[in-house]
Amino acid sequence: MIYYHINVGSNLGDSRSLLERAVAEIFSLDEIPDSAEWPRRSSIVESEAWGYESEHRFLNIGVEIRSNLEPEEMLTRLQAIERRISPLSHRNPDGTYRDRLIDIDLIFAHPLTIATLTNNHLANDPLTDDTFADDSAPGITYCCPTLTLPHPRAFEREFVMAPIRELHPLCPNYPRLLGKIVPYDKA
Repeated sequence: MIYYHINVGSNLGDSRSLLERAVAEIFSLDEIPDSAEWPRRSSIVESEAWGYESEHRFLNIGVEIRSNLEPEEMLTRLQAIERRISPLSHRNPDGTYRDRLIDIDLIFAHPLTIATLTNNHLANDPLTDDTFADDSAPGITYCCPTLTLPHPRAFEREFVMAPIRELHPLCPNYPRLLGKIVPYDKA
């Protein structure tokens, strides 16, 4: 079972309704329905646009689900949700960011990206606050041709980190858990 953290954002249209629709569709990907603790969601975070100027503020929410889907398949499913809500790209033709109805980013996948190499946190441990407690051990970065986890710019974005910290109060240590890169190898 892989524990996924996903960030969903919107700064156009009825952003709250769009976030709720996206969260509902993402929750439908959780493979253990009706659990008392999962799937999980953070509070909504409001922020300025990141990486470009906009008069529209963003609303973002962090979502966590469990699935046996491989990261590339999870990414494909999240992109399909994005396209169902809005077929418009969140980038301009020159590659710069622009306002958007919905943006769904896969941030990390445990144990693939936050498994520590200590006896306290083995790769098959469930995602708990203890997962983030030991900042002395290296972690793992998942890397394949279409996806790098954790999201390469996650730690630069408060609208991503605030929901993670809400769901995992010991998360300030999380960036230090990263170390070893594991190249994609499906063989």
